[in-house]
Amino acid sequence: MSLIRRQWTAKDADEWCREDWIAIVLSVLAYITLTVGSALSFLLLPTGFVILGVGILVTMLMYWVIDPKLRMISTEYEKKQKDYLQQLEDIQKWEEKQ
Repeated sequence: MSLIRRQWTAKDADEWCREDWIAIVLSVLAYITLTVGSALSFLLLPTGFVILGVGILVTMLMYWVIDPKLRMISTEYEKKQKDYLQQLEDIQKWEEKQ
């Protein structure tokens, strides 16, 4: 079993799990490192460029962790939305016939 789950079902993706908590921690780290790194880079400090690079890597890692889950949730939502719109269209057609 791997540390980061990459395959999701719609039901599993809707539940809170380890990947959500990892993404929460990484998002805070990404925000801080990107902000501090950008500020220090504007001052042309070498440390700023290093911190900015770390922030970019953390952001990419966060995306890698949470993206498969978000894609599955989005796909399931789109299916439900399509079914709902089809039902509304069917109701509208039925009401126009009467």
